[in-house]
Amino acid sequence: MRAVALGLLIAALWTGWHFRQDMARATVFAAAGSEVVETRCGPIEVQQAGQGIPLLMIHGSGGGHDQGMAWAQPLTQHGVRVIAMSRFGYLRTPRPPDASPEAQADAHVCLLDALGIQRAAVMGVSAGGPSAMQTAIRHPDRVRALVLVVPIAWKPGDLAASAPPIADWKDEVLLRLLGSDFLYWASLQLARDQVVRHVLATPPELMAAASEAERQRVNDLAERVLPVSARAAGLRDDTRLGKGLKPQPLSSIHVPTLVVSARDDGFGTYAPAQYTAHQIAGATFLGFDQGGHLLVGHDETVRNAVLSLLRASDQP
Repeated sequence: MRAVALGLLIAALWTGWHFRQDMARATVFAAAGSEVVETRCGPIEVQQAGQGIPLLMIHGSGGGHDQGMAWAQPLTQHGVRVIAMSRFGYLRTPRPPDASPEAQADAHVCLLDALGIQRAAVMGVSAGGPSAMQTAIRHPDRVRALVLVVPIAWKPGDLAASAPPIADWKDEVLLRLLGSDFLYWASLQLARDQVVRHVLATPPELMAAASEAERQRVNDLAERVLPVSARAAGLRDDTRLGKGLKPQPLSSIHVPTLVVSARDDGFGTYAPAQYTAHQIAGATFLGFDQGGHLLVGHDETVRNAVLSLLRASDQP
C-alpha cells in the first residue's frame, strides 16, 4: 500500500509540475507580440506583422490575436500587413455589455481608425465570421475585400444541414472543458484525438495522411487554446451566438468575397458557407469534401486563394 501511495504521490507531483510548466509557457505565448490599443470603442489587443495590403484578421472560438497571427503569418511574406486582433472577451480585450457581432464590427472599425487605416481586407475565421460580415454590411466604405473561412453563419431551415446540430448537453460539456485550464490541458495529454474531433471539429484520422507541417499546425492550434481561462468569456459568447444565428442582409455586400469550408466540418459550416457565398454577388465559394473545421490538407490552397483575392482587390 505504501508503494502504491508513493507512486500516486509522485505521479501527482509530476503532473502538477508539468501542468504549471506548460501553463507558464502558454501564458507567455499568448501575450507575445501584442499590444493593447486604446480606441474610441475601448481597448483592443492587437498584433501586427508585415507591410503592404492591410488585412484585419478575426479569429475563431478559443482564439485571440495569437490564433489569428498563427494562421496569417505566412501572408506577410507576400506583401500583406496582418492586423490580428483579439475579439471581445478574449485575452486582453475586455468584454463590453454589448458583445454582439454588430458591436464587434464597429470595434473593428474603431481599431482601424486608431491604426490610421482607411480601408482593409477583412477575414473572419469560424466564429469570427459574423463580425466580419457585419463589418462589410455596416461599414462598406472601410472594407476592400472579405474572406470567410469555415464561418459560423445562418442558413434557411429548409436547406439540408451538412452536419447534425450540436446538442445542448454537448455544448455544456465543451464549455466545462474549455472553462478549466487543467481539464483542457489534461485532455490534450490523454485524449488529443478527441480534442481534435470534438473541440476543433476535425476528423483526427485526417492527420495520418497529412504532412508533418499540417500535423504540427493542428497540434499548435490545439495547444494555443491555453490558457482557456483567459478566453472563457469570449467562448461563452460564441456558443450563445452559434445557437441564435439570424439572417443577414448579405445582398448588401458588394466587395470581392471568398468563402471557404469543408463538407466534413464537425461544426456544419459547409451548407451555411455555401449559402452565404450564393447570397453575395460575385462571391467565390471554395469547398472541399474533406478537411474538417481546420481544413487539414488545404492550408496552402486556401492561403493562395486568399492572396489572389487580396491582390485583385489592390488593383486600381
